[in-house]
Amino acid sequence: MLNFDPSWRFRSPGKISKGVIDEFAVLIKRVAGQYGQRQPIIEHYKRYFADAAGRPAHQSSSLSWAESDLDDYMREAGDNAPMFIEAFFDAGQAIKNQNPELVVPDTAMINYVLGTHEAGFELNPPQLIARNAPSPVAMEILPPSLDAQALDKIQQSTKQAEEYLTAGKNRAAVQEILWLLETVSTAFQGIPVGDGTIQGKYFNKIADELRTHRKGQVAEQAIGWMKTLHGYLSSPTGGGVRHGATLSADSELSAHEARLFCNLIRSYLHFLLDEYDSLRGPR
Repeated sequence: MLNFDPSWRFRSPGKISKGVIDEFAVLIKRVAGQYGQRQPIIEHYKRYFADAAGRPAHQSSSLSWAESDLDDYMREAGDNAPMFIEAFFDAGQAIKNQNPELVVPDTAMINYVLGTHEAGFELNPPQLIARNAPSPVAMEILPPSLDAQALDKIQQSTKQAEEYLTAGKNRAAVQEILWLLETVSTAFQGIPVGDGTIQGKYFNKIADELRTHRKGQVAEQAIGWMKTLHGYLSSPTGGGVRHGATLSADSELSAHEARLFCNLIRSYLHFLLDEYDSLRGPR
């Protein structure tokens, strides 16, 4: 992650120029061209820009679809210039860490593109420095009712899970994102619901109380699915990522299984954050 004003993660200081988006897209394709199979690199960058845009990423069915999806995610992420730059830089560094022989755009190249299009930012890792940054726009990616420290923790944890996936550490990636799901659920403690407040201190109890409050609504079913996934991943005879797996079980998660679990949990995280904001109401 890059260091910049933490408020920029939740309220954009301005969009990145279309010229930067177009040039970065070309650079990504040149990185992918160093591989016999181009699509995995496109998918890799796609996931980073999806996270920056606050969207779940899904595997595309072909290279052409992957490139089209990447373009979409880059345009969306471009609404927040610092997050866009960070996504491009972090994705490249993750590839470089995994394969030091691979050439990815360095700081000088990134700054050249930013300067050419007067993007208003300069990269000096780990710092991202504003140079006449554009005026802020009203756009919030996550609920403003959570404090900046909590939101920063969410961003750090989701990026850590993505880095684990890139490095092939599938179980660690799912453990990280499952931990985050449990952590976010604790934000509901003391939140008013109906005639009382959420009293639970742990995920399952909090989820049960939320289900009761949303009885008969879609949210009741969604929270039930969330509990089922959490239970499976926690069980030693299921995913075994929380309490350990039985020695007799095939405890290794494949890459596509880990990606599925991470994407599902990311979707549930966004759902919980929306629920939290709805229950808190205007302040």
